[in-house]
Amino acid sequence: MTEWTRGWRDRLWSQFDRKWDVLVIGGGITGAGILRQSARAGLQALLVEADDFASGTSSRSSKLVHGGLRYLKSGQIKVTLESVAERENLLKQGRGLVHRMDFLYPRLETDHMPGWLFCLGLTAYDLMARQWAHRSYNADEVRARCPALTASGLLGGYRFYDAATDDARLVLRVIREAVADGAEAVNYARVDSLLRTKADRVCGVVVSDTSGEAARQAEIQARVVINATGVWGDHLRGQIGQKPRLRPLRGSHLLIPFHRLPLTEAVMFLHPKDGRPVFAIPWEGAVVYGTTDVDHGPNLTTDPAISPSEKDYLLSGIRHIFPGRELTAADVISAFAGLRPVVNTGKADPSMESREHATWDENGLLTISGGKLTTFRVMARDALRVAGKYLGPIPFDRKAPVLDPIPAEAETLFGQSPLPPAMRLRLLARYGAGTVPIFVATTPDDQPSVGALSGHKNGTVPFCAPASAEELEPIAGTEYLWAELRQAARAEGVVHLDDLLLRRVRLGLLLPNGGQDQMDRIRGLAQSELGWDDARWQAEVESYARLWRESYCFD
Repeated sequence: MTEWTRGWRDRLWSQFDRKWDVLVIGGGITGAGILRQSARAGLQALLVEADDFASGTSSRSSKLVHGGLRYLKSGQIKVTLESVAERENLLKQGRGLVHRMDFLYPRLETDHMPGWLFCLGLTAYDLMARQWAHRSYNADEVRARCPALTASGLLGGYRFYDAATDDARLVLRVIREAVADGAEAVNYARVDSLLRTKADRVCGVVVSDTSGEAARQAEIQARVVINATGVWGDHLRGQIGQKPRLRPLRGSHLLIPFHRLPLTEAVMFLHPKDGRPVFAIPWEGAVVYGTTDVDHGPNLTTDPAISPSEKDYLLSGIRHIFPGRELTAADVISAFAGLRPVVNTGKADPSMESREHATWDENGLLTISGGKLTTFRVMARDALRVAGKYLGPIPFDRKAPVLDPIPAEAETLFGQSPLPPAMRLRLLARYGAGTVPIFVATTPDDQPSVGALSGHKNGTVPFCAPASAEELEPIAGTEYLWAELRQAARAEGVVHLDDLLLRRVRLGLLLPNGGQDQMDRIRGLAQSELGWDDARWQAEVESYARLWRESYCFD
């Protein structure tokens, strides 16, 4: 797999004058999916992202790969059917990155929804997946499954399943598999304006380098330009005189340490204030809890923050369902908020807006928005079908997987590692087959090329000394290894420190104070790999501290 090592952005910027078939604007999961499908179809495809890959909504989701059980209540059958089918595909093909997760739904006397109605929804949910996976429990059985669940008025409950993932890592994997298959992608390349033909059709863009490392601008021309910028989609549409269509909704979440809320399965419950479903989900050694669903307003930012009213809403809900844990604001490690790109139909209740995606072809600018993380492949194919107007018919291999399989050779080689099997699979799923030698004691002659391991077209990895025993230790009680930090800094397109700590390795969410107490050791591993001098390192640390305080701190 091609590595994003030092100098890769300069190389790619020098190639922007190539003739591209598809230019994708936006490096979230939707843009990543379009790039992947374009590469599979043999198209010359380029993705540009104004900030970091997955820096917007796609690193701030609820971490669920799910069918959208709650959407059945509002009659969104199509999106639920698509989501259930894609969830099953991702569970089969995303071993080590997408995990099946049991959910427990406790029924309380104060619930807004009767138990029989929820059971009816679960039945429909299982029928869509063609497997009977839910069951009911009485109150004692619910307490036995989840001792932390001590809410009063417990009548019983239900168990069902969905799936969870690391959303930012999923985006990175999809983009890197597209790049390995011949596509290109670059972060910190902002679209400033659209290029048009004499007939006023969009035919390209003008981009600027926003990395802070170089002052440069370039024109990029393509046969079709696809706007996959999520909630920012109306900004580009406005350049061609189109009226806004999107309604940015904010969803905020809390991270709670496992020792304060020891959940071994997810808990879904109805918030006592408004009856909305909220989730507490075991994730990366902690618990993600959320989400809210409120109008964000027109001030769009890459790093939105939770509001005081959302803090109160989430804390009151979790205290209601887990009163015995006596959780307070002091127990929250961090908070994060994401903006959902929902097509605006004017519903009074934001939660009632449809989660279906939409595509618009306006003067050659093809915009796709709405949808869910789970259905990114469906959205990508729909976008490229519309793009067929400019590209000709695009064949889709129905048997092609969503994610490329992990090569058997890589798993065999990784078997030499002292790491436990679950950790080996996790690393393979996140960092790719080409990183195996870093976690296994090998010599240069033993290290196969990336192509040999992955079956892809591009590149080999220079010999890297395998990680030391100390680097194969977990970071401060998380599920991450110090070696992952080095690998991400070395070869995963990191431009700023927040790229590394908030998206490549999620320490900014999982460690107290955003991991700043570990900064000396992080520096020892990452600074030389990133090629930063002391002044640059200090500036990055200060910028990261400011960002974390403004957008992730919960106080």
